[in-house]
Amino acid sequence: MSEKPGLTAILITAPELVDYTDRWRSVSRTSMRPDVPLNELIPPHITVLVPWVAEPTEADIERLRVALDEVPAFDISFLEAGQFPNGTAWLRPEPFEGLQAVTQLVIDAFPECPPYNGDYPEPHPHLTISSSAQGGPAVLADAQAALAVEYPPPIEFVGLELWREDEHGVWSQFDSVGVGS
Repeated sequence: MSEKPGLTAILITAPELVDYTDRWRSVSRTSMRPDVPLNELIPPHITVLVPWVAEPTEADIERLRVALDEVPAFDISFLEAGQFPNGTAWLRPEPFEGLQAVTQLVIDAFPECPPYNGDYPEPHPHLTISSSAQGGPAVLADAQAALAVEYPPPIEFVGLELWREDEHGVWSQFDSVGVGS
């Protein structure tokens, strides 16, 4: 367990996509940390639940294990790019419905942790490639052009990672839970 309190999240990380996504993530910055590129704060990922419990206990991790018990491993591909109304550009993970189902299982297991503090009660699985501050039509067009030439490598979903943000906005993994465990 981490010793430092802070924002926690349940993610599916995609380190295999660093080479593909850094063209956008290395020049994108968040409003919370405009001095640091997105790729230096957190690896490419699909957010499953944020915020999660502030101080996760073994009982919380067991609750997550139980929620994932019947979920099989599967491959995730990224074949499309899109953009939210706020300008955030993203890659769409497939199978989209499978990831929505995993997300819903986690949300159901932690009803006290509404996704995005309740701002987006039905989250849309995605991998952010550019924050709302640097997103926009140009990033979306560039991502669509890149996808037309070459898809990023698929990743294997074998579990969820538990991450914590430090006082500098940098995230680090502190645990993980496998599927079907």
